[in-house]
Amino acid sequence: MLEPANFKLVNPKRINLLDYDRKGLAAFFVDLGEKPFRATQLLKWVYQEGVEDFDLMTNLSKSLRAWLNENCYIATPEIVIEQIASDGTRKWALQTSCGNRVETVFIPEEGRGTLCVSSQIGCALACTFCSTAQQGFNRNLTTAEIIGQVIVAQKRLGDSKKITNVVMMGMGEPLLNFDNVVAAMNLMMDDFTFGLSKRRVTISTSGVVPAMYRLTQVCDVSLAVSLHAVTDELRDELVPINKKYPLKELMEACRDNAKIAPRRTITFEYVMLDGINDSMQDARGLIKLLKTVPSKLNLIPFNPFPNNAYRCSSSETINRFKT
Repeated sequence: MLEPANFKLVNPKRINLLDYDRKGLAAFFVDLGEKPFRATQLLKWVYQEGVEDFDLMTNLSKSLRAWLNENCYIATPEIVIEQIASDGTRKWALQTSCGNRVETVFIPEEGRGTLCVSSQIGCALACTFCSTAQQGFNRNLTTAEIIGQVIVAQKRLGDSKKITNVVMMGMGEPLLNFDNVVAAMNLMMDDFTFGLSKRRVTISTSGVVPAMYRLTQVCDVSLAVSLHAVTDELRDELVPINKKYPLKELMEACRDNAKIAPRRTITFEYVMLDGINDSMQDARGLIKLLKTVPSKLNLIPFNPFPNNAYRCSSSETINRFKT
């Protein structure tokens, strides 16, 4: 990369340092001939002090700061739309540097604040009940664009509201953007950034089975699974990736994940669709399907969107389904 002692080369393409977790940032500085602890120093400036100007990072050498100014930058997505609901929920449309937009949502609850983060622009999985899927797939978000959502949200919320939990449940399938998502989650859990515990970071998947096995080996976070059906026939229709990784394989991967943290439960998400998956037979099927996995079930009322024929189950049906 660069000659260690003198930083002679200037990278024609500047690097957003938010793309690195601490391990990657340490390797970056070592390649420059710097000590690995420079990574910790930079993380503290950016995440704890909110400083993005290299010239203000006074414990970095003058020559290093000058080189960083020439070759690197720190940038997050920008808020272009903000919606605030009566219950305090905030939905932001964030614009990336190339003009694409993603959604980020903050959900306040008693004693906690959950941020729902996107991993892709659009989605390739074509789930029939999901509005994002109708947009098609554009591209993966970078690590900087993922962790940038957390940075932007916390700045906007200020000191009065703290992000205590992050769920990778926004736009996109996180496990199809594996490396960037894992790097971003590592940053969320780093003691020198947001310091979230592994049980407070959750990744949601529609069932990319090989990546689920890989995840258990490299990143210990909580798991949520978008289930939505208890038979392969129906799930093939609602969640087409099921044709590639059917329920038997999905549940085996869930059981494997549960072995890593036996005291932790896996959250199964189940959108309630009127007359589609909300019968008592479906409820009994859920009990049978989930009995071998430490789990909790999240029943989600369907949120209608244009040009979609599905309807939300009635409140009576949902309550009966719960019991």
